[in-house]
Amino acid sequence: MATTPSDSGFTPEDLETWSAVATVLEWLPSALDAQLQRDSDLTHFEYGILYALDSAPDRALRMSVLAGYANSSLSRLSRAAARLETRGWVRRSPDPTDGRYTIATLTASGRRRARQATPGHVETVHRLVLDVLTQPQRRQLREISRRITQAIRSDEGWTPPTEPSARR
Repeated sequence: MATTPSDSGFTPEDLETWSAVATVLEWLPSALDAQLQRDSDLTHFEYGILYALDSAPDRALRMSVLAGYANSSLSRLSRAAARLETRGWVRRSPDPTDGRYTIATLTASGRRRARQATPGHVETVHRLVLDVLTQPQRRQLREISRRITQAIRSDEGWTPPTEPSARR
């Protein structure tokens, strides 16, 4: 296979790799959204908010922290939080330690919704991503994803709780 860049600036092998990644980046989010919308009336972004809050101490986070986890602007997060608040799944209130911040808190109803949505979401992630890979490929994908994330920005973003008891 030729290794010299074409007019596109990519070698044929690099173009093949990039097009495969770009396709996953386009197709996977809509597949995750479709399942969550159909089964739980949530977008993947909204599910991520509920899941992060459910995993947080006291099921509450500052909106700015939640925006960082979600790689979202505060305005996008606020719009999503408003939708979740209208449904009774999230409550927003001033931070009692510093009124300049807003705290998002998962309600009991929101916790039930997150927990109801989780099995279908997990099944979809397994079917579309994890189960089509061998264990070594899963480890490779995890390492590759971490390297790409580090190239994009130095902070880590959201990571799952390390202890099973951290998620009540």
